[in-house]
Amino acid sequence: MKTRVSWAELPRSVRAGVERILGETVVTAQSQTGGFSPGSADRVVLASGRRAFVKAVSAESNATSPVLHRREAAVAKALPPGIPAPKFLGMYDDGTWVALVLDDVSGTHPREPWQESELLHVLDRLADIGCVELPADVPLPQYEDSLRGAFRGWEKLASRPMAGMPAWEAEHLGLLAGLAKEGVEALAGGSLVHGDLRTDNIMLTDSGPVLLDWPWAAVGAPWADALSVLINATTLDPLSGWDHVLKEHRVFAAASDAGVTGVLAGWAGYFLDMSRRPAPPGIPTLRAFQARQAEVITGWLRKRLS
Repeated sequence: MKTRVSWAELPRSVRAGVERILGETVVTAQSQTGGFSPGSADRVVLASGRRAFVKAVSAESNATSPVLHRREAAVAKALPPGIPAPKFLGMYDDGTWVALVLDDVSGTHPREPWQESELLHVLDRLADIGCVELPADVPLPQYEDSLRGAFRGWEKLASRPMAGMPAWEAEHLGLLAGLAKEGVEALAGGSLVHGDLRTDNIMLTDSGPVLLDWPWAAVGAPWADALSVLINATTLDPLSGWDHVLKEHRVFAAASDAGVTGVLAGWAGYFLDMSRRPAPPGIPTLRAFQARQAEVITGWLRKRLS
């Protein structure tokens, strides 16, 4: 099901604004798939042959997406040097349409399902990012504060029961809610956290993995993003089994078993609670994906708790 608009479908004023930022005319544009935004995502070629990446969205299609674009622009200016993220070139904002203009990243997304060699390559890069010293005044939220409300999913499911909730989840709501509270506190730390890592937000390049789409950036545990990558890998292939990576990879050196279990509980409750809500405007596939994530993470939790 199509959710994105193309470069050619953007209003003329938006395209002209982007070209002013780039200082050149766009001659070709290739729309990119993946992700859940209802906006555009285009790799563009300019008259000089230079390349860039443009993503634009309208508040008329989804009120939240322009807010996220503006937030990502602010994050891009705050990222410390050396972080593997696309260079920010500018933002067009007319109050309704918001477009971000970034350097084009030449590479490929990790294969689906994840291949262990690529997954370990990404985790190596995340371990390096976790060691980057952040300025004391970095204008990013604490990750545990960002997710404190989201990780109350099991509490919400207890106060407003979900039709058709699986029996194990229904029988263990209290336990899961308690674990999720512990998970929130386990996310505290002083490292840069991307906050939304999946295959579509990672590009494998000749110089190493590059992380895309940064609106959820925060400061937190150095292993938080790595666990999100394992959640994505497990969602795509539930039989793959990544517990050995949790035990062996250096990015998880500071993670306790209880902390990992708590964060998994928090995400499972969040995704299950969100999956029962109406689809957000312009993003029809999101709820099914959240339901799938909840199912897979809960299965993982059951194994860890058995």
